[in-house]
Amino acid sequence: MAFGVKDAAKALEAYARFLHVPSDTTIEFFPKSKNRVALFYLGGIEYQLCESTVPDGRFATWIDERGSEGLHHICYEVDDIDAALAHAEAQGATLRICQACQVVGSHPHPEGWVAFLDDEAGGIEIEFMQVYTEEQLKEYEDFKGI
Repeated sequence: MAFGVKDAAKALEAYARFLHVPSDTTIEFFPKSKNRVALFYLGGIEYQLCESTVPDGRFATWIDERGSEGLHHICYEVDDIDAALAHAEAQGATLRICQACQVVGSHPHPEGWVAFLDDEAGGIEIEFMQVYTEEQLKEYEDFKGI
């Protein structure tokens, strides 16, 4: 689950006060998407506290449009991203551009193939991810020079 926040450090402090957030949680900067993200796991669920570092960034714009911070999107891990997208599109969904990559539809990211729906469920964006196998991750890292 990804939460749009104005300040990742302050949000992390609040989560750490009230929940059992791992003490080694750090905030990472992602230059391609111009975001700072605190990422941690609670109860087997990945939480991302996402702060735009530019005024017109994905999360800053979303907060401005809604007037408050909150749950921005949920990423659903799928076994077959093409099948998941075909099902969603058969149900009337349209695909959204990945703002960081400027790609519509399934495309590689550091953890796996991702795609975003333009449609929302209850105001929450939907992302699909097909996580790489160990072999695919190695191919991606070799390709990206990671």
